[in-house]
Amino acid sequence: MSKLTSPQSVRALLERHGLFADKRFGQNFLVSEVHLRRIVEAARPFTGPVFEVGPGLGALTRALLEAGAEVTAIEKDLRLKPVLEETLSGLPVRLVFQDALLYPWEEVPQGSLLVANLPYNIATPLVTRLLKTGRFARLVFLVQKEVAERMTARPKTPAYGVLTLRVAHHAVAERLFDLPPGAFFPPPKVWSSLVRLTLTGALDDPGLFRLVEAAFGKRRKTLLNALAAAGYPKARVEEALKALGLPPRVRAEELDLEAFRQLREGLEGVV
Repeated sequence: MSKLTSPQSVRALLERHGLFADKRFGQNFLVSEVHLRRIVEAARPFTGPVFEVGPGLGALTRALLEAGAEVTAIEKDLRLKPVLEETLSGLPVRLVFQDALLYPWEEVPQGSLLVANLPYNIATPLVTRLLKTGRFARLVFLVQKEVAERMTARPKTPAYGVLTLRVAHHAVAERLFDLPPGAFFPPPKVWSSLVRLTLTGALDDPGLFRLVEAAFGKRRKTLLNALAAAGYPKARVEEALKALGLPPRVRAEELDLEAFRQLREGLEGVV
């Protein structure tokens, strides 16, 4: 069985199958055994079925299976089918070759887990959708460090925005550790981070996120002007801000999730 934690072995495996890591699919294969073990530990306990997006060559898949997880691995790149059939031969994995953004996530069992080295290009829309389904207990995934910082940002910081508030609405977020480019083959140009989101059971709130998206849609403007530009009546916004004790020149990034919830209540029935 191929050793999937050695860049030399991974290169040889790809060459044997006439393959290469494809940038279109955001393919940077994790080859660090130490980090693989840490990801599996961060994902425990496996209290429900585990879904993995972008298994690549199967290194994390194999580590999860060996730790006793029940794994469904979803891979978009059909070229990897013979590789995964080789590297996961004899292991009880369910392989699905499909675009993860088209997968029926709303139908997965309640209490499911995601454990994945997410392709960078789909990480934000995929995580947003998984949070909205309400089907997951925990999401543990690798993303670009910059995206992890946005997910775990504090108010009044440049990284704070819509993604931060989406994550905070549904989950308790932790950025557990960072990984250097050398942990992957081929090495990406950026550092990565492992994020763990423990879901709280909060359902999607479309009205709240219409407000949040409008607030950050014109980030350089005051919150009052950004919301007015999005169609919220200026006088009502002024009243709502005043009721919360917020100055008229306050900006979106100064409000935490609770402040946005209160503002939304103050604007109930508007837009």
